[in-house]
Amino acid sequence: MSLAGIIEVLGGEKVLQQQIHHRLDLIDVSRKGVPKEALVQLAHFLACTIHDVVDLLPVTERTLQRYTPQQPLNRVVSEHILQLAEVAAKGVEVFADKAAFLAWLHHPNTALANHTPLSLLSSRFGAEMVLDELGRLEHGVVA
Repeated sequence: MSLAGIIEVLGGEKVLQQQIHHRLDLIDVSRKGVPKEALVQLAHFLACTIHDVVDLLPVTERTLQRYTPQQPLNRVVSEHILQLAEVAAKGVEVFADKAAFLAWLHHPNTALANHTPLSLLSSRFGAEMVLDELGRLEHGVVA
């Protein structure tokens, strides 16, 4: 999957406040902290409310309310946001259609024990399972 897709999901380099040329730059972004505005962009991209996305993150909605749009979130939350953006970018790439990906994301999936892919994204392990399933779909392997 392309870095451009991840960057687009988070609102672009302007929102991230730095240029991204390599995957290693994502490590730098997570260390510096993803700005709250990138989380807002992620929620918009996923057609979810901020509340829905915050339920996937290791932070409370009350804590997020204290942040300004440009204020960076902590490293753990930032890494989780980047992983969610990676899933979203991969999903759009696999489905070649954002609407089709979002429909898949919100519906129970038998390959994921009838969980919705979105519900699994609160865990690193769940996000890896969703990425694995997207990889299988990309290669035509149906469970």
